[in-house]
Amino acid sequence: MSTDQPGSRADRSAPAPGAPPDFGRLSPLFERLVGVVARLRAPDGCPWDREQNLSTIKPFTLEETHELLEAIDSGDDSAIVEELGDLLLQVILDAQIGADEGRFNLIQVVEHLADKLVRRHPHVFGDVKAHTPAQVVSNWEALKRAEKQERPSALSGVPVTLPALARACRVSEKSARVGYDWPRREMLFDKLKEEVGELADELFPGGKIPDVPASAEGKILPDEPVRDPARLARIEEELGDVLFVVANIARRWGVNPEEALRKTNRKFERRFHYIEQALARQGKKITDVSLEEMEALYQEGRKTEKK
Repeated sequence: MSTDQPGSRADRSAPAPGAPPDFGRLSPLFERLVGVVARLRAPDGCPWDREQNLSTIKPFTLEETHELLEAIDSGDDSAIVEELGDLLLQVILDAQIGADEGRFNLIQVVEHLADKLVRRHPHVFGDVKAHTPAQVVSNWEALKRAEKQERPSALSGVPVTLPALARACRVSEKSARVGYDWPRREMLFDKLKEEVGELADELFPGGKIPDVPASAEGKILPDEPVRDPARLARIEEELGDVLFVVANIARRWGVNPEEALRKTNRKFERRFHYIEQALARQGKKITDVSLEEMEALYQEGRKTEKK
């Protein structure tokens, strides 16, 4: 019996790209996994697993998806293996719930997926020609619409539950495929200036952004809330327009805006933790120091990272 651990040298010395795994090893392992999940759902199984349904399990599926993305970003193979397993569990558990409710089962899920992949890749499994990724995407979308007998819409197939920035990118990408896009990507910056100006019109009298000294005496002034619901709705709309243009800029330069923002969030968290840790070494609490002191430590952490 092999003692190879996930991510070990033996596991990484894989066959040539495109070769399937060793089914002699995979089949009994997959059979055991599916059996474990079924046992958890059995009448004498786990009370928590037994009470789940497709709706209650949704938040966990979303959480595991994001944990997988974080693991991929970390580059830690053992973490990726673990999170892929957790996401696979969600698929198997959903299928088991469907089977227990007499709706569908894992066999149907696997069969449908394999058939769909073959059907939507006629350039691999048939005689259709597709030499570029763009041609593959075009064929995929056409086949998808034909299968679902959809009234053709260029924007079909973008889940409404996608994070808003990611959805903005996908919606604009689909509209671009039928020619509804800025002819040159540089034009997006003029559009961004326009949208920022319209946002400023709603935020400041006369649309003029006040000139504020860089220091402003190191004080965080309280924000005056917007009490007029109609004005708040206009601000929200204009801010949404700014973010939509930013998502388009990301798309035209081949950047995933959701990934970019997630990485910036992590960067800020990392540098803020640096402030906390540096102050702790000095025997200070973060609530006891000035904004200038915190900013100096933030910049110190920034320089340390770059080194």
